[in-house]
Amino acid sequence: MIPFSVLELSPITVGSTPAQALRNTLDLARHAQSLGYLRYWLAEHHSMPGIASAATSVVIGHVAAGTSRIRVGAGGIMLPNHSPLVIAEQFGTLEALFPGRIDLGLGRAPGSDQTTARALRRHLATDPDQFPQDVIELLRYLGPATASRQVLAVPGVESNVPVWILGSSLFGAQVAAALGLPFAFASHFAPAMMLEAIGMYRERFRPSAALDTPYVMLGFNVFAADTDAEAQLLATSMQQAFVNLRSGRPGQLPPPVANYASQLPAAARAMLDEVLSAAAIGSPRTVREALSAFIARTQPQELMITSQIHDHAARLRSYKIAADVRAQI
Repeated sequence: MIPFSVLELSPITVGSTPAQALRNTLDLARHAQSLGYLRYWLAEHHSMPGIASAATSVVIGHVAAGTSRIRVGAGGIMLPNHSPLVIAEQFGTLEALFPGRIDLGLGRAPGSDQTTARALRRHLATDPDQFPQDVIELLRYLGPATASRQVLAVPGVESNVPVWILGSSLFGAQVAAALGLPFAFASHFAPAMMLEAIGMYRERFRPSAALDTPYVMLGFNVFAADTDAEAQLLATSMQQAFVNLRSGRPGQLPPPVANYASQLPAAARAMLDEVLSAAAIGSPRTVREALSAFIARTQPQELMITSQIHDHAARLRSYKIAADVRAQI
């Protein structure tokens, strides 16, 4: 069976609080662990009223401390926002606390708007095109100590925390291939270049000490319920949040709205149709068919499932259905 993992944004729902969102995050992690999910990754976003995982390393520690087997990591850390040394120390510390369970996914996007990026870094002199060199520097901090090394990440040195490259374009595919690292593509929100990116990654992959052969993880939206109609309704929370974000109006995850997509103008509907091309929405049978077709078309080594559902109990149920479906594919 292809491994399934979880991408968690710690959604702050309308009428809730960051504290409740983080409690739900841990509850979902324990649920995912019991269902056999392989990884549980948290995403770095800033100045987003509906996302509670901005301090990603802190939340990873919270989740890892509250679970026992599932791998916990970043999906991902937006490296231009940080010094590679600081990230090496943070994830070296996490690895020391939870040995063999920590993953570090790296992206080059800011995870925010330019004003927020400036507030994070104080200036924007950091060049996103420097990302490959920053990744190499970070890998060195996490690798073995050498006699010439003047700066050590402690903890971090010799921890060899597994590093992934994240991407939603061809750039990340090229970096992952050149460095011989596993590649996670954000097809759950930017599927347009998915096939081209994973094709490029597989074609150009160079074996490394970290990885012998290409390893592709793809993001995928699942909104599963007992009936197609119920699942379609649950999915409208994510649809509203996505349209609001792309329209410059980020907010908390709203409750579902019946027939939401039919009320949208053509441009917004087309935008939603694109992102939902990497989604399964429906009953267990419908979800199984959609997942099977997606896996057959893309041949990933792993899927990372995300379910932005307003009601926490319904979200737990969706992940349970997805886990059951996995056993049938």
